[in-house]
This record gives sequence, structure tokens and C-alpha cells, in this order.
Amino acid sequence: MNRDPLLALARRARGRAVALSAAVAAALAASPGARSAQEPGVVQDARFRQAEALFEAWLDAKMAYEKIPGLSVALVQGQDVVWAKGYGVAHREAQVPATPSTLYSICSISKLFTSIGVMQQRDEGRLRLRDPVSERLPWYKVDQAHGGGPVTVEGVLTHSSGLPRESAHPYWTGPDYPFPTRDEIIAGLGRQETLYPAHQYFQYSNLGMALAGQLVEQASGMSYDDYVRSRILEPLGMSDTFTDIPAEHEGGRFATGYARLNRAGERPKAPIFQARGIAPAAGFASSVEDLARFASWQFRLLEGGGAEVLDANTLREMHRVHWVDPDFETMWGLGFAVSRRDGERSVGHGGSCPGFRSTFQMIPAKKLAGAVMINAQGANPGQVWARMATLFGPALEAIADDPEGATEPQAELAEYEGLYESDWGETAILRWDGGLAALRLPVDDPLDALTELKRDDGADDAFRRLREDGEPGEAHVFHRGPDGRVERMSVHGNFSRKIR
Repeated sequence: MNRDPLLALARRARGRAVALSAAVAAALAASPGARSAQEPGVVQDARFRQAEALFEAWLDAKMAYEKIPGLSVALVQGQDVVWAKGYGVAHREAQVPATPSTLYSICSISKLFTSIGVMQQRDEGRLRLRDPVSERLPWYKVDQAHGGGPVTVEGVLTHSSGLPRESAHPYWTGPDYPFPTRDEIIAGLGRQETLYPAHQYFQYSNLGMALAGQLVEQASGMSYDDYVRSRILEPLGMSDTFTDIPAEHEGGRFATGYARLNRAGERPKAPIFQARGIAPAAGFASSVEDLARFASWQFRLLEGGGAEVLDANTLREMHRVHWVDPDFETMWGLGFAVSRRDGERSVGHGGSCPGFRSTFQMIPAKKLAGAVMINAQGANPGQVWARMATLFGPALEAIADDPEGATEPQAELAEYEGLYESDWGETAILRWDGGLAALRLPVDDPLDALTELKRDDGADDAFRRLREDGEPGEAHVFHRGPDGRVERMSVHGNFSRKIR
């Protein structure tokens, strides 16, 4: 018999790439593209709070063991931002808390805005997807080293153009990260050649998307920065999104980036960089609140139709698969990465730059989206997003199905909650489904590691693990100190001390 319907829903949802709706500050409600939740009681519902407690116990351990300084999340459902939060610090040295309005480098998520600019120009008749790039950019001089058709606008947006991954410059090399200017990129083209025939293989290309930015400039007659600001960001109310690293916010709202975890177990401070000519591919900075606006605009456009910044059918076209390799492992729309898991299509993009990792994902059919930004190179925002999906998703489904069905956790069990530690690892004790649950930490999937506990009849401080068949297993006994507070837990006679 299944003892916990919510846990059962969550376990069935494990591995699904779903984004959820997320919390919002009052200022976000007044801006275009996103509004505060119409049902603010969702986040106060005991089922949501239970999922939140499990997520935060898992995330706390992940951040501690991976030495992640700070992280911000925002999750959106349609026009409603139901939950958003910051964890850790934006600046380690000053211990400034990360918040939903903290600014991070979003690196390759920048490509989505560049792609929208290209499609706007396509819709206005100034270029076509089948146009050879060499016809649109007269200075384009990459040697066509293989047979087949030319490098086209569509090939650039789908990373199937055959272009090499990077411009002819070592800009991913620290400590200086010497990103090239537009003129330096152009000068380097004469030393480059295509890597593959066009439309034969997928090859992710920052060079290609940098050229896409130049396509926008050539077609519109505007600078890339002015175009993106006036034609995309300002109409969407995305005032906290920048086409470069905002120097005016360094040390303040813009988070300090930290490098990969080295063998000494440290994350040194990463240098500030500007992507310069590579900005259309990797140069933007933003906040999770602003990406919530970006998601809500897309849901609004897809549902309502018409045109707002972009024609609704053009957005649908961008979300559809335009490139797929033979084994279906890699699928790409026009600018958007496309994936499918458990029958659900997800579109979005990730980002990785010196000192930062990020992801932005949408499930159009469910009007669900999520953004995660981390100021730690090499950390995995996709894993954070997946945990949100599998933990909060079932809670939201349960709340929608039965808005009055929440059961408040027993207040008297709160004294057992906390983090317990032994030489063998950590265990978080949480209130769960009318009883307690134990979660070993750190762990990849908290649902796999969750153990439900029910009070042992006749024993005030003893609980027993519930087996999968519902029968009681070994005892978890809590022990009190001289002041009457719980200070230790024993399992199989061995102790873990409560550390917080």
C-alpha cells in the first residue's frame, strides 16, 4: 500500500524535465510579462512547504559540499510567479545575500535574444533563413573546406552550419579571458575554415551566434546593443537584463563569480570579463526575476496569439525542432535547445562562463518555466532545476486537485527537526506526511534517499522506519540533553549529534 500520495506523485515524476511556478517580489507584479501569483496561498499550503523543506535540505548540502557561494531561482506558471528565492551569498568576502534580483552572467542564454532579433528581421522581410551568411555579411571569409551547401542563417541558429565552435582567439583561456572585438573576429575569419559540411552534423558554435548578432546589425541598420535594448528588452520590461556585464553593478547587485572547484577544495574568485564581439553568443547578464518576465511573455504570446515583440507563430516556429541528429540525442529549434522526456517537450538554454552557470527552461504545453543562476563555475544548474521539478511539481498538482486537502504538520514534531552528523555522514530530519522523514546527505536525488518515520507506539522519542511494504523497521531514537532539548539521534544503537 502506498502510504504517502504526495511522495508517490513525486516519485512518479522523478526525472521529468518540468519547470514550476515560482515566488515573486511586489515590484515584479507591476512589470510587463509576469505578475504575482493569483493564489498566494499556494506557497503557504502545507504540501508546498513540505516540498520546500525537502528541497532546501537537499540544496543546503549540495551548496556546502560543492562550495557553491550563491544561487538564485525563479519558477513561473503562465503569468504567475509563485515562488522565487536566493540562497547563499552574492559576494563571499562581504557575505552579501543572494536574492531573486541579484544579477549574474547568463552566458549562452544570450543566444535566445540574438535569435529573436534574427527572427524579427526575418519577419520584416530583411533576411531569409535560407540566405547564405556570405551574402548578408560581405566581409564573411570562412573557407568552405567541405562540399555541400553554404553556411546559412538557419544553419547558424540551429548550430548545424558546419562552422567551428569558436572565433580564432583563445578567449576562454584565463586568467585574462581575452574576448575579441567585432573587428578582431572579422579579421580572424580569413584564418578559419568550416569544420563540417553544412547541415550534416551538430556543432555548437559561439562563432556562429556572434555572426548572428552581426546579421541583426546588418539587416536593421542599428548597433546590436541598441537593437536588443529597444526592440526586445525594453518592450518586455526587462530592465535588469544587459547585453554586457554591467560594470556599474560590480561589487553590488552583480554577483561575484567564483571559479571551478580545484583539487584543494577551493573556489578562487574569477576575474571579471566582457565578451565584447562574442556578446551575442555569451555576453549578457540578468536576474531570475527578469527571466521570469521572459518566460511569462512567451506563455502569453503562445496562448493569446497575435504579435508582441514577435509574432506568436514565429515563436512557435522557434520552439519547434529544426535540427535533429540521427540518434535523437540532440535537437535544436531556432536558437532554442529542445528536449523531450516522459512525453513532455522542454525548450530553453543553458549558460556557462568564467565564474557562473545558469539555465532557463520552459514546458510550453504546461506553461511551466524555471530559471537557476549560480555564481560558481562548474556547478550544475540543470540538477537544481530538475529537483525543483520533481519536488514542487507533485505538490502543485496535489494542491490544484484538492485545494483544501492540506494536513498541517504536527507542531510537536518540530523539536526533532534539524541536521544530525556522525563520522559516517549527515542526516536531515524533516516533518513529512504527519510524521517525520530522514534524508541522508549529500545525495543526488532526495526522493531516493528519503526514509519515512512514524512514532513508535508507547515511546515518546522513538520512531520507526516505514518499509516499502508499510511494515515498521528499525528504530530512530532521539535523546535529550540536561536542558530537555533533543541533542542526539541513534539508529541501530549508534549516535549522530544534532548540529543545527
